[in-house]
Amino acid sequence: MIASVLLAGGSWVTGFLFCCLLSLLLVLLMQRGKFLYALRKVPYPSALPIIGNAYQLNCTQEEFFQKLVKWAGEFGDIFLVWVGLRPFIFLYRVESVQPLLHSSEHIDKSLEYQYLKPWLGTGLVTSTGQKWHFRRKLLTPTFHSNLIEVYLKNVKEETDVLISCLGKEVGCWFDVVPYVKRAALDIICDTAMGYKLNAQKKLNNKYVEAVDKIASIVQMRFTNVWIASDSIFKLTKAGKVHNHSLDIIHEFVGKVISERKLKRDGNFNEPMKKKKALLDLLLDISQDGTILSDDDIREEVNTFMYAGHDTLATSISWTLYALGRNPQYQEKILDECDELLGSAEVTVDNIHKLTWLEACIKEQMRLFPVAPLIARQIYKPIEIMGSEIPRGSTVLINSYLLHRDPRHFPEPQVYRPERFLPDKPRLPLYAFIPFSAGSRNCIGWKFALMVVKVAVLLILKTYRVEALDKEDQLRFISELVLVNANGIRLKLTPRKR
Repeated sequence: MIASVLLAGGSWVTGFLFCCLLSLLLVLLMQRGKFLYALRKVPYPSALPIIGNAYQLNCTQEEFFQKLVKWAGEFGDIFLVWVGLRPFIFLYRVESVQPLLHSSEHIDKSLEYQYLKPWLGTGLVTSTGQKWHFRRKLLTPTFHSNLIEVYLKNVKEETDVLISCLGKEVGCWFDVVPYVKRAALDIICDTAMGYKLNAQKKLNNKYVEAVDKIASIVQMRFTNVWIASDSIFKLTKAGKVHNHSLDIIHEFVGKVISERKLKRDGNFNEPMKKKKALLDLLLDISQDGTILSDDDIREEVNTFMYAGHDTLATSISWTLYALGRNPQYQEKILDECDELLGSAEVTVDNIHKLTWLEACIKEQMRLFPVAPLIARQIYKPIEIMGSEIPRGSTVLINSYLLHRDPRHFPEPQVYRPERFLPDKPRLPLYAFIPFSAGSRNCIGWKFALMVVKVAVLLILKTYRVEALDKEDQLRFISELVLVNANGIRLKLTPRKR
């Protein structure tokens, strides 16, 4: 009798739990159905159940970039790729980009940026919400034009070292990227941390090697879904290299911050104008840890060190490539410099007069955008190209294709700096976004443009540049920055003017 009651009670409980589970399953299925229905108008390549297009993404980074270009040609103004159950929606028209970049709500980076957090923490690149708004407002004054003028001296000094190092390659074909990357690291290290890294002269610097390794590994995780899980990644060889590199980076930056604080404490009467490094400004803002802790400062220093050196090196290298393929513009730049500046020292004010230099750099940024993909995570529905993109989607702006829209750039494959001369009509908003756009644009874009201008101008004054690879021989790879698989191969000849 008792057993029957217990059995009946047990059956009732089992039945209740089954109904709850079934109801939950139905709710999830309805939510998933609503999610898929919202995306019904967005085309995508043939996908398999569960894994989606992940099998097609199990390829080299070069092939991945080629597929993005190919699919854009096949599917029109917008398409998506299923990575497992997650949709990655690609945009590359002004009409689709505008609602996203103009929004003050959709500013969260994609979930893949979590791979950067062990390195960069939640600095400006990876932070979201209130923390990002607070940090952005706090750090914006550090890129005031008066401070950029102070940084200019460091830029010139390190560019002179770069020119000296390039002298070893005169007359030979060589890859310029490693040289420029080391120079950019020295520039950023000097201006961000007030520390002489000497990466251009000390080629086996552990910090430099660690930054290079960890950046490459993080990018691999961006496109390789099979090591997305931290538990799996930690077991791989790449995971072990990542963690070792991370230890080196954190130890180095922590040491620099400690030494800087001790130096400041010993020179408390030093005039503020001499405290030119970004690190000094962060320490001033921190108010002895009440606003920014040492970890907060390390996050921002690591962020500027990484984002700054990689983007600068890429921009300078691609500009030299473009000018090496179109040498007539080298002469236009130098003729204008001779006419307007003569023998005057280059300053932040007078370098703005060199319209051909700026136009040539901007046209390079159009053809070879530093950040070819800009990713956002969608947490509130947003209408794009007639579809309501639902919460949980990841949207990516392909600036490489955006910048090659023939409606705004006739003969888009042609390098034509005249497009950016001051007398040309203004482009539609968001048609050209070399530093992203909207509230989450690059905080240091003025500084970056100044560095690229100075470095390119001083190199051109010293060397005539030739580029080996034709445009159709380039093998693009979409890392966090746009790179060529074969590097950027140049030949330099001493200039006689």
